[in-house]
Amino acid sequence: MVPMFRRFAGAVLAAGVLTASAGAQSVPLMPGVTYDKQVQFTPHGPVGFTVITAPVPGAAGGLYRLGPVLAAGTIRGARERVADLEREVSGSSTAAGIAGDFSTGADGHPTGIVVSGGAYLHGPSAARSSIAIDSAGTLHIGRISFAGTWKGSGQRRPVVGINQKPKGNQTVLFTPAWGGPTPDISSAAVAVLEPFPVPAPNVDLTATVTTVGTGATAIPPDGAVLVATGTEAAKLQAETGPGSDITIRLILPPSWGTVTDALGGGPLLVRNGNAVFHTSENFASDQLAQRDARAAVGQLTDGRVILVAVDGGQPGYSVGMTTYELAQTMARLGARTAAGLAYGKQVTAAFDGQLLSRPADRSGAAVKEGLLIQYFGVYAPPVSAPMIGRDNQNAVEQLEYTVVRPSTVTAAVIGPDGVVHPIESGSREPGIYRFTWNTYDAEGTWHWNVKATDDLGRNSVADQSFEYDLTIFSLKVPKASKGGVKVAFTLARPATVTLEIKTNFGTVVETNPAAALDVGVQSLSWDGQASTGVAAPAGSYIARVTAVSSVGTIELSAPFTLRR
Repeated sequence: MVPMFRRFAGAVLAAGVLTASAGAQSVPLMPGVTYDKQVQFTPHGPVGFTVITAPVPGAAGGLYRLGPVLAAGTIRGARERVADLEREVSGSSTAAGIAGDFSTGADGHPTGIVVSGGAYLHGPSAARSSIAIDSAGTLHIGRISFAGTWKGSGQRRPVVGINQKPKGNQTVLFTPAWGGPTPDISSAAVAVLEPFPVPAPNVDLTATVTTVGTGATAIPPDGAVLVATGTEAAKLQAETGPGSDITIRLILPPSWGTVTDALGGGPLLVRNGNAVFHTSENFASDQLAQRDARAAVGQLTDGRVILVAVDGGQPGYSVGMTTYELAQTMARLGARTAAGLAYGKQVTAAFDGQLLSRPADRSGAAVKEGLLIQYFGVYAPPVSAPMIGRDNQNAVEQLEYTVVRPSTVTAAVIGPDGVVHPIESGSREPGIYRFTWNTYDAEGTWHWNVKATDDLGRNSVADQSFEYDLTIFSLKVPKASKGGVKVAFTLARPATVTLEIKTNFGTVVETNPAAALDVGVQSLSWDGQASTGVAAPAGSYIARVTAVSSVGTIELSAPFTLRR
């Protein structure tokens, strides 16, 4: 799937031209999910960041999921860009997201907990925050420790971790998510369990031992391996054997009993709507106080979630944030609770395989884990021409929708007069379906509307609007203009017209008062002043002219360079 959404990128105004914080209009990504670009001006320089806002996880009968996605589906090994992780899941969902937990070690494993789709895949870092989403869509942030037990023919014994290399006298559970055979520890005792249930927390997981042995051992695709080292090895050997059963329990705190997804991160940023300055988590002072690219997740009072990616390391565009500045920003955005995630060059935000943020290396560093909001309903990207006027009157709309489960679909184009023009209907297998449209019998707002009911009985709707409006045309904006700019255009009917000046980043510099204009050639001018009354600096800008008439609203825009 390749979305065709409007992207805002480029230079921002120098400090002092705008107020302390400014943002662009939210842009829909998929049903219920939007993003916007914002900029804050600080004494240290501008800071640009991306905010993705999504419904309550689990909303609409489970059409939305918020959770970690691992590169190659494994704890160790391969890393991928967030955009690539989204492409990997595109066969089963439409996704938007940001970088997840920090990674560490030569194998690049996540530092903290990983629970994905109810499966416990890696234990938490007790000295840092863990972030979890429960079945009700509530975000939990807290410091927890790993706990687990195993029981063969003897008493219950401790399991100290999952998918991590054991040290000293320890017993660790390995699942296929480890990615490869168990560690090659010559003195280790192993018990292969097959089949093994989904490693859900807080339930007894009973499986049959198929083989016992020592050293590196292959993990069955549908199984698991219990590995014991040091003095624990003898206990595993004595209390298990081929054909015997082992019961394992992976324990989360009672308040996290309904958790379906979790990842590591930290520190805690917002508690009860207030920015948190100090949490005593295990981070070095320079990790917290350095201005850098940073990612965070939060939950608003109404249950919606926000994913934030702060760009950094780019003086003049975005210098990044300290952790406390990020906490203040999350609180300002309305988070009642929030936590930090990765920081540095790996921080990106993306949608459906395309970047939303602007990382320093322009493509984003590879990560071990992304935090994605996945949508499982019908998805229709924006139409190819969101506005059709006299200047592109012969354009052919490219229409598209995607379903990720077998679904019954009704797709139609709906005119401004409410007349429904059927495109197709019936049962459809998962896939992308494309059509064209170029028949217009009325001016106004048209809709590309797709309704779907999947094989789980979940209903979803995708709707993309586009305008057919011949009110304004022949926009003329000089390529370069000194001290301000004058734009000319032609009106086919009376309209109220507004001239807006924006940066390439999407930040509004000034909006002229609306002017009621008659039919014919007209013009509007900008005096080169920002809304603060300060002269805007030389640079690249966009002039957007919006006409509101009896037909509706249509806009035309063109870039120009302001000179001083």
